[in-house]
Amino acid sequence: MPAMILDGRVVARAMRSDTRQAAERVAMQRGRNPALAVLHPAGDAAARSYVRALARAAADVGITCRVVPLAAEATREHVLEQLVQLNHDPQIDGILVQTPLPADCDGAEVSRTIVATKDVDGISPWNAGELSHGRATLLPATPAGGMALLRHYQIPLVGRHAVVVGRSAVVGRPMALLLSHAHATVTLAHSRTTDLAALVRSADIVVSATGRAGIITGEMVRPGAVVVDFGINVLPDGTIVGDVDVAAVSAHAAAITPVPGGTGPMTTAVILQQVVDVAAGAA
Repeated sequence: MPAMILDGRVVARAMRSDTRQAAERVAMQRGRNPALAVLHPAGDAAARSYVRALARAAADVGITCRVVPLAAEATREHVLEQLVQLNHDPQIDGILVQTPLPADCDGAEVSRTIVATKDVDGISPWNAGELSHGRATLLPATPAGGMALLRHYQIPLVGRHAVVVGRSAVVGRPMALLLSHAHATVTLAHSRTTDLAALVRSADIVVSATGRAGIITGEMVRPGAVVVDFGINVLPDGTIVGDVDVAAVSAHAAAITPVPGGTGPMTTAVILQQVVDVAAGAA
C-alpha cells in the first residue's frame, strides 16, 4: 500500500482558520490587528516571492504585515538599527528576518539582536536555550510545523526511535529536541555519521533536513516508517524536490510529507500563529 501523504496544505489551512479567529479577538481587545514586520533582501527573487506570499497569508488571517526591504549593499549597522527600532516599536508584535542577508551581515548577530519576545521564527539564542529546557513559548517555526503535522495525523511518537538527519540550528537540532520532548528516542545524524543508511533503517520516524536531494533512498527506509522531509532543493530544470527519493520511499513507508506541500506551508502557519500568540499575550 502506498504511503499516506501528510498534507501540509490541508493542516496549514486549518491552523490559519484558528489563527484568524484568534486575531479577530485580539483586534477587538486592542483596537488594532496583530502586526508582523519582515526584513528581507529586496534584490533576491526567491526571497521576494516568499515575502509576498507571507504578506498575503498574513492579510488573510487579519495580521498587518510591514515589509522592510534591505538593499544588497545594506551595512551591518543599518540592518541592526532596523531591528532595534522594530524591537522597540509597540505597533509590531513579531519580527521575521528573511535570508539571504546582505553580505556585510552575520546571521548569528542578527538573531541575537531580535528581542526574544518578538522572535516569531524562534531563532534567537534565548528561545533556543528555552527550547533546550523544554519551556520555550516561541518555537522554531519550521520544526514546530513538522511536529504539528505529526500531531494532526496522530503519528505515535512516545517510545519510537526517530533519526534526524541534519544538525542545523534552525531545523535539525531543534527538531531533535521537539521529538525528545514528545518522548521519542532520538538520534541526531549528519553527513559524517558512520553507516548512515543502517542508522536510518533502524528508525520508526525519519526526518531529513540536509538540503541534499535524494540523500534518503528507498533502501534506507524500513517498511512502516514515517518520513518527514524538510529539504528544499531546486534541480537544474527548476523542479523543486526534497531530500527524499519520494517514489522509492513511498512504496513501503507508512507516511511521508510531500515536497512541495508538506512541511513548507506549515512553517508559514506557525509563524502567523505565533504572531497572534505574542499579540494576545500583550493584549
